Amino acid sequence: MTGFGLPVRTGHHGTRTGPPTYEDTAMPTLHDDLGRTVTLVRRPTRIISLVPSLTEALVATVPELLVGVTDYCTHTGDLDPPRVRGTKNPDHAAIRRLRPDLVIANREENRRVDVDRLAQAGIPVWVTEIDTLDQALDSFRRLFGDVLGVDQPAWMDDARRAWMRPVELPGVRTLVPIWRDPWMAVGAGTFAGDLLRLIGLVNVLAEAPERYPKRGLEELQGLRPALVLLPDEPYPFSAIDGPEAFPGVATALVSGRALTWYGPSLVTARQELTHSVLAALDGQDDR
Repeated sequence: MTGFGLPVRTGHHGTRTGPPTYEDTAMPTLHDDLGRTVTLVRRPTRIISLVPSLTEALVATVPELLVGVTDYCTHTGDLDPPRVRGTKNPDHAAIRRLRPDLVIANREENRRVDVDRLAQAGIPVWVTEIDTLDQALDSFRRLFGDVLGVDQPAWMDDARRAWMRPVELPGVRTLVPIWRDPWMAVGAGTFAGDLLRLIGLVNVLAEAPERYPKRGLEELQGLRPALVLLPDEPYPFSAIDGPEAFPGVATALVSGRALTWYGPSLVTARQELTHSVLAALDGQDDR
């Protein structure tokens, strides 16, 4: 419950709170994760998501509110919402035609210029900032409770329990490239970096000043990682594209969704990542 009233609808997803006429109830002044003031005249009923992770979370919790998503929002369940192009180049005209009363964005995924233009057009934009698991769960708690007026969904409780387990992996020095030509990798202050820490791995670029350092291949090899994780997004690393750059080093092809998404994927992400890492380390020992 969020203090906006009594439940008026229950179901498989979220439980909306508020009296039956909550749409006409004045909303308090809200501040998003960046501290920006977001003014809403009523509970949002038409939402556009500009972030794949957030889209998946909305589909799992309040699917009836979603009226638009990006081309990269692949986990929409049985829904087929209109597409508004990409995360870095949203179609502003298409967004306006869909008449959203809230657009949800993310500081890292989306451009400030797009957020500002939407706000200038009179469209409220809620910007999330998610660099750690704790931030993700707190951000969703505020979005679902304070903004949308629904109870915390069950998948959040499941995710929290999954990540509260003791560390299962050895502290292996790990490199996580996210792009090649040029090579880029996960650094400090990133959501993926926090997940690495939580499962017990040691990021060889944790002390780098950049969030996603660009390094030459020889420099990356010189960091002497004992393990290289190769996600399938944003760069589509595969068995024939990536492992050959790190001969003699244990490599694991992992789900980019498990490593970098922060919605319902968190429920199974830890198990998926742990399984992939152990398989890679066991395979290296057998050589």
